[in-house]
Order: sequence, then structure tokens, then C-alpha cells
Amino acid sequence: MKSLAAILLFTCSAAIAQQGTTAAQAPNTDTSYIDADGTAHITRVIPVPPDLSPEAKKSLSRQASDAAKPQTLEERRHGTDVWQAHAGDVSQQLYPVNRAESTIAGVPVRVITPVSGMDPDRVLINLHGGGFNSDSGSWTESIPVANLTKIKVVAVLYRLAPEHPFPAAVDDAIAVYKDLLRSYKPAHIAIYGTSAGAILTGEVAVKIKQLGLPLPGALGIFSGNGDLSRFGDSWAMYALNGLSGHLDPPGPGPDAPAYVGSANPRDPVLSPLFADLHGMPPTLFITSGRDILLSATTILDRAFLRAGNDNDQLVVFEGLPHAFWNDPNLPESKEADAIMAHFFLQHLKQ
Repeated sequence: MKSLAAILLFTCSAAIAQQGTTAAQAPNTDTSYIDADGTAHITRVIPVPPDLSPEAKKSLSRQASDAAKPQTLEERRHGTDVWQAHAGDVSQQLYPVNRAESTIAGVPVRVITPVSGMDPDRVLINLHGGGFNSDSGSWTESIPVANLTKIKVVAVLYRLAPEHPFPAAVDDAIAVYKDLLRSYKPAHIAIYGTSAGAILTGEVAVKIKQLGLPLPGALGIFSGNGDLSRFGDSWAMYALNGLSGHLDPPGPGPDAPAYVGSANPRDPVLSPLFADLHGMPPTLFITSGRDILLSATTILDRAFLRAGNDNDQLVVFEGLPHAFWNDPNLPESKEADAIMAHFFLQHLKQ
């Protein structure tokens, strides 16, 4: 029979999960208990880093309930589409570009071009984020980069899970890449993405190598993952918004099960950590201190380095959450966009 203390603890925890932690319930001291197997049960009181911009500090100071808020796939997609349209318009005001919808090799794409001075010999391929089941970045990941580089960006609207699990998204991206190879030198093409798109960027690079196609001139893996068979350490510490919002302890994996589908999570295309990564193009890795994929991004970067890819660059921003650069109003986002643009210009100049 359960003790009264255990029943009270369970009841309290259930109530908090349903209603969210209140100010009175929030811990004000650090605690740490380590299980025999090394599992850590901790609380931490973490101030906002003082060197962040005022805009970033304000963003981190938004109060968000940690209560679970279940959401259907339809609700998620609708909300993401509405947000992406609005954020894209804000990005457009900051970074004027031309925007159009098209298809390449039968795959729907968004084409973002600079207003003037476009480099006609180079192209960037964006693979947007959104958990493989929605589009959270085809505008916000592409507009600033197109403006800053003066290079056309083709944002691939690849097929989404769960309707289309792996390898559908990889196949769509490969089809677009093959088509663009007819008009551009491979050394003048870069492939990049954020979150799911960052994962997909690594997958596509491995698939290009497997197919014997020429590799692109550069890659951008911005808050990504190379091992979908498990969760990284930061997955247990941060939610999508960093230290705010609901967070469940991670299970045994795989990550993104609807996308993985029936595939082996350690398939070398699905999880590039298990692939032959020798000879990969120069790759820029970007993450942040409160990123849910901080661990996964740095683990993949180390794998690239172990494989002898010495032209890699890793940038870690302080104190910011997952894919913060999708908020165009943050000075740190502008800095991240400038770093991305500089890297592509540097490595596609040959």
C-alpha cells in the first residue's frame, strides 16, 4: 500500500502537470539527487545571462506555463503556418527580397531572390524546420540569407510526416539538387536548414555521397542532429523555448518516430552519425546554450571533425533557445544570419 506521503506527492505532481507551476510552487534553491544509474533529479535557479540584448532578455522573460497542452497535428500545422506567414512578413521588412512559389523536379518550392545585384552563378537550398511534420522556416530561414548573400534561395517544401515518413523528404531534396546541378556548378551550391531541416541537410549530404553525385560547396546545420536512435543530453534539460514551457523526461527513442517510420534509426542516411563522413563540404554548425538540440548538434560536429573535415565551424550562442534566429526581431538573430551569410559567401566563391 502506498504511503500517504507518496500519494500526496503524486497528487501534487498531477495537479501541477494539469495546471502549471505557480510562483508559490517554484523552487528558489538548487537541488541535486543522482540515482545509482546516474540519472539526475535536479532543480536549478538560472538568471538571464547579462550579456544578452534587451530584446533577448525580454523574450526569455516571457512567462509560460509548464502545464501539458496537447495539440493535434492539424492544430500544429495551422498554428505554424500562421506564425511563419507573419514572421516571414516581418523578415521581409527587415530584409527586402522577392518571393515566389514554384516547382522544381515536381517538388513545390519557394524561391527567394535579392531585390537587386543577384549573383547569377550561385544558389542556396534551404530545407526548413518544423519537426518533419510542418513548415516553421521556409520564409524565416531564407529571406535574411538571400538578402545578405545576394544569392537566390530555393526553399524545398518537402513531403511531411506522418503521411510521408523517411525517405520521402530526402528524396524530394535530392530531386531538387539534381535539377539545380543542370544549371549550377556543385561548388556554387550550398544546402542548409534549421532543426528538422538541419537533420535533413546532413541526411541529404550522405545520400548525395552514396549516389556518387558531386557534393555541394558548403553545408549549414543549424540546431541539428545526426543520431535519431536516441536523445541527446540537452533534450532532457530544455523545451523548445529553452527553460520555459512543458517538458517530459525523454524516453529511450527514437527521435521523431513518425518521420523514422519503419526504418532502422541507425540507417546511415537517416542518422549520419553512423555514415562515412569523410570528404564532406565545409560545414557551419550553429546552436545555443538552451537549445533542445545543443548536444546533438555538437556531437555531429565532432563526428565531422573526427572524419577529417577541418573546414567545419561551430558557433554556440549564449543562453538562447532552439532556433532563436527564426525570431527576426532579436539582434542575436541578425548576428546569426550574418554569420550564415558570411560562411556561404566565403565557401562558394571559388
